[in-house]
Amino acid sequence: MYEELTTAVCRANTELQTHKLVIGSWGNVSGIDRAAGVVAIKPSGVPYEELTPQKIVVLDLDGNIVHGDLRASSDTPTHLELYRSFESIGGICHTHSPQATIWAQACRQIPCFGTTHADYFYGPVPVTDTMTAKEIQSEYELNTGRVIARRFADLDPVQMPAVLVANHGPFTWGPTPEKAVESAVVLEEVAKIAIGTIIVNPNQSEISRALLDKHYLRKHGKGAYYGQEKE
Repeated sequence: MYEELTTAVCRANTELQTHKLVIGSWGNVSGIDRAAGVVAIKPSGVPYEELTPQKIVVLDLDGNIVHGDLRASSDTPTHLELYRSFESIGGICHTHSPQATIWAQACRQIPCFGTTHADYFYGPVPVTDTMTAKEIQSEYELNTGRVIARRFADLDPVQMPAVLVANHGPFTWGPTPEKAVESAVVLEEVAKIAIGTIIVNPNQSEISRALLDKHYLRKHGKGAYYGQEKE
């Protein structure tokens, strides 16, 4: 019944290993079928090399399992909260990729120093508030989603398909599970380049607004002209 969705989510999860964004069974990717009102996500603790579409867990937006025999990822409540909060997204990825996690653990946003960053993220990659003891002790994973949504109160998740959860790690998203993984790949590279930039010049200023607009909007704006026209 959910073969197309579970196949796409399984493939996206295995891409995390291909791109060396995870070790062990860390991380997870999910996808949503909004018409059906269901989310598919990696099962908890299952190694990527053992993952098959049949092992992907399908739930409704209230977290009730509607397909599958395994326990869903422990991060499922975070994913569900993001799908409820960001109606424009179709896939979510969570990793502990090293470079992005360095910024998350430092509780610092990733500055937009240059055009490599601006081609994909429209400004600094934001970091959430540090979670309170109450948020951690009660419904931790759900509150992780809420702290992300709160950080995006004045941000567009389409223009900024990534966030750093303070003291934790990155979450990324996109219109599909595959695009959510792509966001994670780009975020890791951008995080690494930003660290190198600060090492070379600790006083480096962020990119100008004119150059940020030019590089982001030529790829993603109304009059985008990068790449080939879509048929």
